[in-house]
Amino acid sequence: MLIALCYEVNGSCHRTLHPFGVQLAIYLACALGMLITVLGNLLVVVVVSHFQALHTPTNFLLLSLALADMLLGLTVLPFSTIRSVESCWYFGDDFCKLHTFLDTLFCLTSIFHLCFISIDRHCAICHPLLYPTKFTLRVACMCIGVGWAVPVVYTSVFLYTKEIAEGLGHFLQDVPCVGSCQLLFNKLWGWLNFPVFFFPCLIMIALYVKIFTVANKQARLINNMNKSFGAHLHRGASRSERRAAKTLGVAVGIYLLCWLPFTIDTMVDSLLNFITPPVLFDILIWFAYFNSACNPLIYVFSYHWFRKAVKLVLTQGIFCSRTSRVDLYQ
Repeated sequence: MLIALCYEVNGSCHRTLHPFGVQLAIYLACALGMLITVLGNLLVVVVVSHFQALHTPTNFLLLSLALADMLLGLTVLPFSTIRSVESCWYFGDDFCKLHTFLDTLFCLTSIFHLCFISIDRHCAICHPLLYPTKFTLRVACMCIGVGWAVPVVYTSVFLYTKEIAEGLGHFLQDVPCVGSCQLLFNKLWGWLNFPVFFFPCLIMIALYVKIFTVANKQARLINNMNKSFGAHLHRGASRSERRAAKTLGVAVGIYLLCWLPFTIDTMVDSLLNFITPPVLFDILIWFAYFNSACNPLIYVFSYHWFRKAVKLVLTQGIFCSRTSRVDLYQ
């Protein structure tokens, strides 16, 4: 690989020149990731918004999650792709700060929504009789509001508040060269991001363990009753609970796979004076982005009602008023 400069000025960042074939392959891979992220989550937004049968608290959480992931794919990933491939930032310091704001906002919002969905599934499986009264549309809207408001406030304070930047200046590392956009490379962000990103994961793991335990206990109880009375009681409900527990387990596992390497590297790197190579950092951040493409596959594409809804949308269109009243759960 050849080394050049991002700008013909003193203090410019170095630009890594990849062979044309390698550069094209990286662009195509990133474009495919963006396409999956945007179209998959757009499909979720359209389906949940159009069909009245899907207007439930759980599905509104899914819709808000899909909206955050879709906006990440539309507004953040195109510029992250250019930065990763060209190893330079060509869009100015102000847009760099805005890009970092949107990046952190949508990623945090997505993580918060995953946590709220875990809480929703915990209530549905562990407290099925109380669930309709405990997790209402109002509660879901409150969760959505918190899931967006907290990331907005958190990111705004540390990116746009001059008093914070001046008061904590000894924590911050200046942009090392012209053509860089790595505002998160400072000790303060490294240590703050770890609990912000990791604690929701601990909550999801704890809830999943309890859901899995309760679902297995209910399945054994139903099986014992079937053996004792020679009947088949609520087998469908038991199967549904186990499927929900499995879905949540897969989500927690992929969340860990996508986010834990980047979060740990950000924290450890701040202690070692930021020695992570830019190529490795790009790989880790794209692993984290990959979680937004997986969310619609995990939470929605596995449900039969979504496949039925997609078929209706593609064959009859979303502008037909009759399709919006179809009972997708039959």
